[in-house]
Amino acid sequence: MNKFMALTIFTKVAESGGFTAAARKLGMSVSAVTKAIARLEDDLGTQLFHRTTRQLSTTDYGQEFYERSVQILTDLEDAETQLRNRNATARGRVRAVVPISFGRVTLVPELPDFFARYPDIELDLAFSDGPVDLIAEGFDVAVRTGQVSDSRLTIRLLTRGPQLVVASPDYVARHGEPRTPEDLQDHNCLVGRFGPNWEFRGSNGHNKMVRVRGNAVINSGDALREAAVAGLGIMQGTLWLVRKDLSQGKLVPLLSDYSLDGAPISVLYLGKKHLPRKVRIFIDFLISLAKNEELPSIAAPALQPAH
Repeated sequence: MNKFMALTIFTKVAESGGFTAAARKLGMSVSAVTKAIARLEDDLGTQLFHRTTRQLSTTDYGQEFYERSVQILTDLEDAETQLRNRNATARGRVRAVVPISFGRVTLVPELPDFFARYPDIELDLAFSDGPVDLIAEGFDVAVRTGQVSDSRLTIRLLTRGPQLVVASPDYVARHGEPRTPEDLQDHNCLVGRFGPNWEFRGSNGHNKMVRVRGNAVINSGDALREAAVAGLGIMQGTLWLVRKDLSQGKLVPLLSDYSLDGAPISVLYLGKKHLPRKVRIFIDFLISLAKNEELPSIAAPALQPAH
């Protein structure tokens, strides 16, 4: 039995959790699959599976061998597909979910360029700031904000910008400008989905946390931004969320000397199987947006101090 077939059978058994299910997916007999695994274990000189009457699971060595086998098979598929599709036209539908603000501010304005380059690709876009199960909900790609951990997915950082505290010029004119993070306790702060504990850079090299309070808790980044623009209070958010409002003077930055890096924005996709070319193209497009679009340098205007 060649190594390619052995790895294919082994990974399918590991993913299916049993010989019968794997045999059905491979179009082989259960006996053939069982013998193939036995021969592979003999060749390697180690046991790859724990076998009981009720379940089958990989040993520690088996799990390590599985992860390497998947990578080998994926690399081989990628090499074959790249050669086959070198001159192929990318076409078909890509289902993606993106944060509301990222989609509105960063992605949507660039879609005309995307469709001009790839007229045969259709995008089925969902906008959501809530948790998403990419596999269960059938998405090809997800863009998420914050720390993400899922061993089933490939996670690639797109960008992270500074975490800013901002308010409308009208709010600052009425209530004054906070000069230190502690001054926020005397202001109406709009609490977003990351909670009331706002982190800042401290003067001694250590970050510090300030617990804020206000009359509104808003779990949508876009709605939070709109509330701040309307003069309701002070908000904290990434530069990618508020940069257009800053450049238009609808919001002004506060406490800039205390700013930290913001939450990461990452693209998630299934990495253990070959990516269709249409999906790879869309992921590369998202990466190019993060690389090519410069974040503006916004200087704080002169404001009145807090009273």
